[in-house]
Amino acid sequence: LKHINQSHILAGKDLLKILDVNDTIRMYKKCNIKMHNFVHSFCYTFNGSWRYNMKELNKLKQELLIMKTNNIKPNYSELARLHNCDRRTVKKYDNGYEGKPTTREKESRLDKYKDEIKTKLELPGATIKGTYEFFKEKDNSIGNYSNFYKYTKNNNFKKNKNNSFHPRYETEFGKQLQFDWKEDIKLFNKYGELFEFNIFSSTLGASRLHVFIYSKFKTRNDVQRCLVKTFKYIGGLPEETLTDNMSSIVDTKKKEFYKEFKEFSKDIGFIPKKCKPRHAYTKGKDESCNRFMNWLIPYNYEFETEEDLIKIIEEINLKVNKQTNETIGVPPIMLFQKEKEYLKPLPNDKILNSYLYDTVSAKVSNESLFYYKGSKYSVPIKFINHTVSLREEDNKLYVYYNKDLITMHNLSSNYINYKEEHYNEGLKNILKNKEQEEIDLIARKNLDLINKLSEV
Repeated sequence: LKHINQSHILAGKDLLKILDVNDTIRMYKKCNIKMHNFVHSFCYTFNGSWRYNMKELNKLKQELLIMKTNNIKPNYSELARLHNCDRRTVKKYDNGYEGKPTTREKESRLDKYKDEIKTKLELPGATIKGTYEFFKEKDNSIGNYSNFYKYTKNNNFKKNKNNSFHPRYETEFGKQLQFDWKEDIKLFNKYGELFEFNIFSSTLGASRLHVFIYSKFKTRNDVQRCLVKTFKYIGGLPEETLTDNMSSIVDTKKKEFYKEFKEFSKDIGFIPKKCKPRHAYTKGKDESCNRFMNWLIPYNYEFETEEDLIKIIEEINLKVNKQTNETIGVPPIMLFQKEKEYLKPLPNDKILNSYLYDTVSAKVSNESLFYYKGSKYSVPIKFINHTVSLREEDNKLYVYYNKDLITMHNLSSNYINYKEEHYNEGLKNILKNKEQEEIDLIARKNLDLINKLSEV
């Protein structure tokens, strides 16, 4: 009996080959075996329940249905003998019994969030993984991602999408950084205020380390600023960068990078490259990290301020880098410990900081003045007819030429703002026959008059 599997139904003649008559009688008494007139087949049970042949049961149900349709009263005993079962079983099925359900309803710990999960997944661009991370942050007891995924599929919250094949590209350690924009993201805070922004996403080719940076705009200056922040974050420079035909830095007609971006890459110390048109999958490592940005969508109406939003992005960035990457089999942050050894050193802080802040450009007139936000400010006369870069910070205006700081002004509501040394230098260049003291006197008088007129 130890060798008999409870899930098996043995033929009587096969069982008798193993057991003698006395063994069979003892087994009958001990295990509650029911013998039938159909000698070569019987059912056995160890838990008190009968196991019938499903084909026979289906035939029985069909016969009962036919008899019921034709108003024929079934003979339970005859049907029981015919289908090798108990007459009470026949009566039970005749009275409408359908058999035990194949599945049973079971409460899920996610049921309390059912409506909220459905709402989050209906948001444009929302993913199951991103929604799971949102609820995991909210309630750590919701279980693992596998169960969450099955729950959403069983409730038809999200449909599967067909993925097309893309060839895989690998790069050496320290070789390449891919970058792109996740554009025009719109989220509302708890008070219904709309936040429109972009995320600059970049990925190291070998380790798959991701960097996400919040940015309101996506101009060339924003690209350069975000790249500098990325390089400072990873603590070094890759040999090259790869992106698509980003309109802010690539002249699509000439199919090359703008001069300003080339100068930027030369100053910092990397080689800019762009992928072929309609071949964006060549930078697929960064394209794939863009889907992690869909983790943001469940936070719609869940934050308060811009600082909260930036903090959420930073937390997502950290989670992504700590999560095991399916391609490399380890978390990116772990493999990055190896790749950072191959990165080139950063340039000095003076060069980095000159690109780190938002700047605008302005051309210097023959008066040695440039225009900024309704006012004019002066620079040394050697920069006349040149273009300078401006950066505003702490109510001060910093003026750069070729990344060198050439002067600084306090922001003013006056229309014209000359520095005395700039004005004096201009007069001295014109009044070459005058003494310096006389030039200084003329300069002070003119500047006083200019300031009075500017204040009107």
